[in-house]
Amino acid sequence: MPVQKINYLDTPITEMDRYLFGNGTHYLIYQKLGSHPMILNNIKGMYFAVWAPHATSVSIVGDFNNWNPDSHFMTKLADSGIYDIFVPDLDFNELYKFAITTSSEKLIFKADPYASYAEYRPGTASITSNLSSFEWQDNVWMKSRTKKTTSSEPMSIYEVHIGSWKRHPSEDNNGYYNYKEAAIALTEYVLEMGYTHVELMGILEHPFDGSWGYQVTGYYAPTSRFGTPADFMFMINYLHMHGIGVILDWVPAHFPKDSHGLSNFDGEPLYEYADSQKGEHPEWGTKIFDYSKHEVSNFLIANALYWVNEFHIDGLRVDAVASMLYLDYGRESGNWLPNIYGGNENIEAIEFFKHLNSIIDERGKGAIVIAEESTAWPKVTHTIKDNGLGFSYKWNMGWMHDFLEYMKLDPYFRKYNHHKMTFGTSYFTSENFILVLSHDEVVHLKSSMIGKMSGFTEDKFSNLKLGYTFMIGHPGKKLLFMGQDFGQWHEWNEETELDWYLINEPAHRKLQNYVKDLLHIYKEYPALYVCDNTGREFEWVNADDYERSIYSFIRHGNKEDKKLLFIFNFTPVERSDYMVGVPSKGNYTLILDECHGRYTANDNLVSYAAKHLPCDRFEYSISFNLPSYGIAVFEF
Repeated sequence: MPVQKINYLDTPITEMDRYLFGNGTHYLIYQKLGSHPMILNNIKGMYFAVWAPHATSVSIVGDFNNWNPDSHFMTKLADSGIYDIFVPDLDFNELYKFAITTSSEKLIFKADPYASYAEYRPGTASITSNLSSFEWQDNVWMKSRTKKTTSSEPMSIYEVHIGSWKRHPSEDNNGYYNYKEAAIALTEYVLEMGYTHVELMGILEHPFDGSWGYQVTGYYAPTSRFGTPADFMFMINYLHMHGIGVILDWVPAHFPKDSHGLSNFDGEPLYEYADSQKGEHPEWGTKIFDYSKHEVSNFLIANALYWVNEFHIDGLRVDAVASMLYLDYGRESGNWLPNIYGGNENIEAIEFFKHLNSIIDERGKGAIVIAEESTAWPKVTHTIKDNGLGFSYKWNMGWMHDFLEYMKLDPYFRKYNHHKMTFGTSYFTSENFILVLSHDEVVHLKSSMIGKMSGFTEDKFSNLKLGYTFMIGHPGKKLLFMGQDFGQWHEWNEETELDWYLINEPAHRKLQNYVKDLLHIYKEYPALYVCDNTGREFEWVNADDYERSIYSFIRHGNKEDKKLLFIFNFTPVERSDYMVGVPSKGNYTLILDECHGRYTANDNLVSYAAKHLPCDRFEYSISFNLPSYGIAVFEF
């Protein structure tokens, strides 16, 4: 067997470490706080350190001392609130917690906030682990990441919840795929379908399955539901080696009240605001981080860098950004505290985001940060110099809402709501957007994506093809949640795997193949991504044909790139000899329609020569048969 590589801690926490941490600028603090292998006086062991400024004493407990809180007391370091201890002869894979005596002389037991490994639920202990033993093989990917400008690259994201993507028939460990199994199966599926990235839900350690991973107790620990930290590293490494990016859901907005977690960590509010009008979410029953404390913002910013640098994560999708920005989020009048200027903006959270994004931009080696921001907060993705928040991308929740409301409508009523599909193009240059159809849209009685579609069964499949094609053609990066690409009927349930048997049924297989065609077209035509949000990439041909509910537009790339013409018929009424304006003479070659899907060189490609007949403000036009629920994408 190869010798296990171990990075031993050189020195305990120094005065400089404490100074930087107290100022919120120790971006590698996770290398000192928590548990780390160390050699002291030629003796190997484990070094532990924890921030607990309100405690009267702290000790380390675990199997190694029979969980005796009087056995291994820690030393309080000057001017920091940090306690530390070196435990000789302690190795990896040891369970431990901190036993904290509060100012009221109560003894509480807490998991390590900086632990990189946690006990499998329902256990709540931390576990000593060795992150340095994994041999990364994704150097090519990581070097290329530092040189990429993602705004001019294709980005089609497959949002995945590992625990319910696929499961084994066995009841052992809930039938979960482990990280290694998921890596291999996911890679195969993502490559076949044509996605460029996966976004992983529920990776940070959390006690309750039903929270989907959005109520975190272990910010530095990949959940042990699917294996060890090294197993998770294998997953990312494997995806990278096959050219697939990895985005991680990240939750700096709030945390649960579980007794072993961050809540009242040292017997008093520490990580959270002390005043419940700022420190608790009334709707979610969770605690809100106190972004005004340097040590708390340091905990979170270092955590972001930890995932990016230690686990090679390519991007963080920040959950519930709006809840952080607004002091009155989810609160009734009189139940929130205004800022020092009397407004509802959380000034500390704003500064936290600017700090976070500047550090990831500086030290993240090309990693991106995505905001799930559901309001019209200005300049979310603008630079900090431009008084923006500095995010790389923002989920386009406005587009998603309008799109779904339109797609649910009976076709007869769509002409009265034509603007819902055009409004998004009036503001798509205001931010760097990702168009999302996420897990949030297929739970809590909202119906599955295909279930939302209008009409009978056949109509629903036709409408979903229309919707997905419109999404691919619209400016912005893309995200689909698992199961949407083959038309799962029931809502997503984290307790069961997807209904994979459906892809053996013709209609679902055809839909899946159609989405596959869309995703590959998206990657292969730079016009669909290279100029995202510049304003020159999109041109309406006809945005006003509301009586027939027909839309047509052109996607432009760089000067040398092929252009694409999209036409959509959102009604079940066939339009024979449909005429559409085109910008120049020449041939317009059909590359995709609703019936055949993608046309390739092996097919009998159909081209239409533009005629000098004015239409849709252009001097030239082409005519063709546009079927009911028809789709036509032309290359020229």
